[in-house]
Amino acid sequence: MNSVWQQLSLANLPLSQWQNGSYLLNWAIGNARSWRESSWLMQWAEPLGFGLLALTFSMGPFVNNALVGLLMAAGAAFWVLLTVSDDRTIALTPIHLLVLLYWGIATVATAMSPVKAAAFVGWGKLTLYLLFFALMARILRDSRLRSWLIAVYLNVALVVSFYGVRQWIDKVPPLATWNDPTSTQADFTRVYSFLGNPNLLGSYLLPAIALSAAALFVWKGWGTKLLALTMLVVNCACLRYTDSRGAWIGFVALLVVFLVLLWYWYSPLMPRFWRTWALPLGLGGLAGALILGVLLVAPLRDRVSSMFVGRGDSSNNFRINVWNAVIDMIRDRPILGIGPGNTAFNKVYPLYMRPRFTALSAYSVLLEIVVETGFIGLMSFLWLMTVTVNQGLLQIKKLRDAQFNVSNLEEASPNLKSNQGFWLIGAIATLTGMMAHGFVDTVWYRPEVNMLWWLMVAIIASFYRNPQQQNSALTESE
Repeated sequence: MNSVWQQLSLANLPLSQWQNGSYLLNWAIGNARSWRESSWLMQWAEPLGFGLLALTFSMGPFVNNALVGLLMAAGAAFWVLLTVSDDRTIALTPIHLLVLLYWGIATVATAMSPVKAAAFVGWGKLTLYLLFFALMARILRDSRLRSWLIAVYLNVALVVSFYGVRQWIDKVPPLATWNDPTSTQADFTRVYSFLGNPNLLGSYLLPAIALSAAALFVWKGWGTKLLALTMLVVNCACLRYTDSRGAWIGFVALLVVFLVLLWYWYSPLMPRFWRTWALPLGLGGLAGALILGVLLVAPLRDRVSSMFVGRGDSSNNFRINVWNAVIDMIRDRPILGIGPGNTAFNKVYPLYMRPRFTALSAYSVLLEIVVETGFIGLMSFLWLMTVTVNQGLLQIKKLRDAQFNVSNLEEASPNLKSNQGFWLIGAIATLTGMMAHGFVDTVWYRPEVNMLWWLMVAIIASFYRNPQQQNSALTESE
């Protein structure tokens, strides 16, 4: 059974052997190596790539999507330039292979789409996101640049959260009808900060909450730890004031996974009693605190209870009608779907929509994936997520063992004997939280959120080291 899981999760995939034997890969990499060696600017390739990434994440919440797309396109082009001029074997991981598989299925779905021109637009956007992921996975292999990029995002998110909290204090008026006008929460203030939508803001803050919690353990010095704590408190407060039920679901899922992985990290140091009981007591305390909060805080109780009234809430009723129409779309094209992107969706959905229930998406990430790329695309996406999380867990184990077991060879990785593993804990918790939110919404597809999703995947991929790379690192250290 363990062997089957290892094959499914690609845990022991001999990537180095495949790379050495791949004619196409060896032909594509290094063609411009001599130019790079003579170029003064390309001697600073990694810092330049980091600058592009930092600029994109810094401007993401404050500018329009067209400019974000332009910055991501520049990053994608820079990755291509890095790859063709590389002086070493490209750092492929099992995650990269599954990303490539998902992109390939989306490409076939585009070619088979009933609205090919519209699907091609969505395919172009997907390609841009995946190339941006490739650049991040490459640049973030440097642990210092990884920490700096996370710090850039966290500081930008702090500004976004502060402004959101200020909106709540000022009781900012809504930009649209976000609350059920017949509910007791009809006049409740929902903040949206610079993003213009409380659900979008809630999803944007989930990675900030997980990574600021991780920063409490990674950052050294009381000043930076106090900054991380401030970030965590302000981000959580702003998330509360979004009144986004989907983001709250994501937050609970994120918190549970973070606590479980935190217990796993410190379990070697715990006495036997706490190693056995710390996790159930912690999760039980969390459940009790959440239940008390719902029972004692009337606005929170009303908002949470609205999740369970079915069509009695106007937002629920809208989503149910959209989901029914989307299921009909899937039933007609279950294998490869209609092609990627909201442009293709907007062409086909009106043929299936219920009267007066127009929609720009499926309001569920999993349903959206099936409608765009069929069940084949969904299976490849779930496989990608399985491999990504499994790789993250494997790297956490290696880092934990190196942290608490001096018999391990610290030289095997630049990340060992450090707290870099907490970034992995934050990334895995974020993926869980964002996907939990994605069950009932599709703000996941917005650039401000989607590039954060791929940042989490890239963080996990950046820790990967195949056996050949580890042996090379050991040789260099000797």
